[in-house]
Amino acid sequence: MSDWVRVALEKVPEGGSKGLEAVASDGSRHALLAVRKNGRLYVYRNHCPHTGVNLEWMPDEFLDYERNYLQCAMHGALFAIEDGLCLRGPCLGRRLQTVPLARRDDGWYVDLAA
Repeated sequence: MSDWVRVALEKVPEGGSKGLEAVASDGSRHALLAVRKNGRLYVYRNHCPHTGVNLEWMPDEFLDYERNYLQCAMHGALFAIEDGLCLRGPCLGRRLQTVPLARRDDGWYVDLAA
């Protein structure tokens, strides 16, 4: 079963990140984060695999200082942008949860049931 929902990702800048909230068909709200790197968009649940907190330290700020990794504001864990793998921190070897993403004629969609 899938639950594809349209999300506004057009304004995620190259090398930048954006937080967003998507509402599933059952009305549940899902905190997500999006990153654009080398022209490609990546979407993850905004949920640290170690503590469960949201990752951003300020609105739409999910990246480390050099903008090479996603970083948890709680404990500094670093995650690879391309696959969400934790490379440093207390959740080493775990991953952020990827959210399936699809481009359609009228915009970007994520599958909240995945």
